[in-house]
Amino acid sequence: MQQYLDLCRRIVNEGQWVDNARTGKRCLTVINADLQYDVANNQFPLITTRKSYWKAAIAEFLGYIRGYDNAADFRRLGTKTWDANANENAAWLANPHRKGEDDMGRVYGVQGRSWRKPDGSHLDQLRKIVNNLSRGIDDRGEILTFYNPGEFDLGCLRPCMHTHTFSLLGDTLYLTSYQRSCDVPLGLNFNQIQVFTFLALMAQITGKKPGQAFHKIINAHIYEDQLALMRDVQLQREPFPSPQLEINPDIKTLEDLETWVTMDDFKVTGYQCHEAIKYPFSV
Repeated sequence: MQQYLDLCRRIVNEGQWVDNARTGKRCLTVINADLQYDVANNQFPLITTRKSYWKAAIAEFLGYIRGYDNAADFRRLGTKTWDANANENAAWLANPHRKGEDDMGRVYGVQGRSWRKPDGSHLDQLRKIVNNLSRGIDDRGEILTFYNPGEFDLGCLRPCMHTHTFSLLGDTLYLTSYQRSCDVPLGLNFNQIQVFTFLALMAQITGKKPGQAFHKIINAHIYEDQLALMRDVQLQREPFPSPQLEINPDIKTLEDLETWVTMDDFKVTGYQCHEAIKYPFSV
């Protein structure tokens, strides 16, 4: 929690204003931020200085694991995070590749589970990683990337948290996640939950011990219509201790994650928080 607050204060105190063409808003911006999450000791990085809707964050990443490309599928899992980008993004609405209501195109999990090769076949990046790690193999390329420049025009949004690299030392699994752009008041709350949970899940289904998760952000920003709420409200609150995440131990394989797992298989204990803050969301 402290590293999150430190980043927020750094942006408020040291950030520079940058115009954002996509949203038409200014962002107070810093370059390069490094966060670390202690998955080994289950210190779940849930924001405590405002209420965090953690189930939606995990549901979103479960949708990525399943390769979903439709906002309706994400809603059925328990998150509405893709409704706006699928249905309110002007550039995507005018895109001839859009298939209709709720279509997201070839973004995030589609690339991770079905990367299109030049010969027309598809590559399942995640399956290769799970297979290798389950056998104790780390070829220094256990990399899952959602970033496919050749297909940016086929999706509603370029991926923000775009690449996840797994590393194995003995029987301990580590994760390094890379993010090109981060809306810190809103997005980071989701992103750090997802990085932590992804390592915890991958360790569980590959039979490894979870270690540390490392999260690198390139462009960390606060939108101009979020600044007052962050500076005058959230940063004035004292954080509570970190809660813990409980994952159903019956989740043992990638197939389990693809088929029957729901948000009922996740539980957070020891969560204390301040009241919610309604930050504006920029499409």
